[in-house]
Amino acid sequence: MSRTPRRILITGGAGFIGSNFVHHWCDRYPQDRIVVLDALTYAGNRENLADLEERANVRFVQGDICDRVLVEALFRGEAIDTIAHFAAESHVDRSILGPDAFVRTNVVGTFTLLEAFRQYWNTMGQPSDYRFLHVSTDEVYGSLGPTDPAFSETTPYAPNSPYSASKAGSDHLVRAYHHTYGLPTLITNCSNNYGPFHFPEKLLPLMCINILMGKSLPVYGDGQNIRDWLYVGDHCSALDVVIHRGTPGETYNIGGNNEVKNIDLVHKLCDLMDELAPNLPVRPSHKLITFVKDRPGHDRRYAIDATKLRTELGWTPAQTIDTGLRQTVQWYLTHRDWWQPLLSTEYQAYYQQVYASV
Repeated sequence: MSRTPRRILITGGAGFIGSNFVHHWCDRYPQDRIVVLDALTYAGNRENLADLEERANVRFVQGDICDRVLVEALFRGEAIDTIAHFAAESHVDRSILGPDAFVRTNVVGTFTLLEAFRQYWNTMGQPSDYRFLHVSTDEVYGSLGPTDPAFSETTPYAPNSPYSASKAGSDHLVRAYHHTYGLPTLITNCSNNYGPFHFPEKLLPLMCINILMGKSLPVYGDGQNIRDWLYVGDHCSALDVVIHRGTPGETYNIGGNNEVKNIDLVHKLCDLMDELAPNLPVRPSHKLITFVKDRPGHDRRYAIDATKLRTELGWTPAQTIDTGLRQTVQWYLTHRDWWQPLLSTEYQAYYQQVYASV
């Protein structure tokens, strides 16, 4: 089936999910113009895109989504018709330590993009094929009890951390810009992602790297918190479907159909590392597990009901938790040159601040 090439701006495209999406889009749509905008804060890594930047259809711009002049210049100069908005502060622990950056980037940054895109869209005659995809999180819905039904698109918002509250605020702005101005927006709320290019502060890469280094594996509280895990490649394929077939103004939940307790996930990783990694400093790896003081406001359970995405747009995840974890562990084993430079003095200081008892 023929397809008109798009000119897409990907914000936060040097981060974890964003860079995976850039790879996905480049591989699938080599005829498209791809502009990546990233501020290259601590979690943005230009190395994530190193194999793509020589392509003639790819442009990288270092800049802030709060910079209205820059954003407007990119829209006009690149004739952008599609925005995939990933740029966000995203780590709950960091939002507890310093919430101001989360409000600035997630709320003010999203507002800046929306307002600039609205004026640009108007000057272009309000084309019906333009799209503004806003990538959000299931954490905006709050926490579930053990037997509560999974989050759906109609679940009321109840964020419990500065991070999730700032994402909820940005979601509301995106929704309002569609209903007030007719802007062709799309919102997705996803469950916990994992896969390549994941910054080491997050649970899964943290455990993989600590096992390789023989360091303690810090597990919050009793380890019984439950998350639905979504392989990042599956997330990218879902976003692709939403951009091309989603209805403007709609929200779509994206989940991996993999509810797992944190402690069980850590044990799965330990088993995989014991199987796949030679010469581990400590074996079996599960001896490194250490329970630490729970984080404030730690949501007990997340679960995503992705029925709408499946029934309306025909998307389902390709990876199970076991196949996705195996691919992820193998990636970290073969990409030490990627993650070792990230363990900077600044990162180590942050690690000690969060896991002071470890």
